[in-house]
Amino acid sequence: MSKLGKILYTEDEIEKRIKEMAWIIQEEYPPEEDLVVLAILKGSVYFLSDFTRALKRPVLLDFLSIGVKRDTERNRIITYVKDLSIPIKGKHVLLLEDVIGTGLTLGTILQHIESFSPKSLKVLTLLDNPKKRLLNVTVHYSLFTMPDTFVVGYGLDYEEKYRNLPDIYELKMR
Repeated sequence: MSKLGKILYTEDEIEKRIKEMAWIIQEEYPPEEDLVVLAILKGSVYFLSDFTRALKRPVLLDFLSIGVKRDTERNRIITYVKDLSIPIKGKHVLLLEDVIGTGLTLGTILQHIESFSPKSLKVLTLLDNPKKRLLNVTVHYSLFTMPDTFVVGYGLDYEEKYRNLPDIYELKMR
């Protein structure tokens, strides 16, 4: 059984940080060069939608969908359910991630994306949980540093539920 706990980040706080981050990021990429914004399905969909609408420049969008089988917290097998659809060779790529914890899954995804030879590859996360980090991955941009708790809402789920909530909540497990 699970129960919603306190709101950690409100819809207004998320919107404000997205607008701030969009301004910062669009200043870093030359407007005449392609920027591919790549999101990991499903958790990043709301974030992707709001973030790309806040950018005042053209972008190309693509998605990865992964499957993760876990033997233990440190032993994961990642499969690509949906791989890249557009060529990214020689293009700037900004990877949007919902939550970065251990860094193990992200490290594997970054290696996969790098195999397509983008001009640059940076990571933007909605929530960063550096206390969980096991692999030293570079997170270039982060909207929030989260407490070490399980969260839902704004695309984040528990058993495919709660994604549609506009705020991000702590989820209490019982």
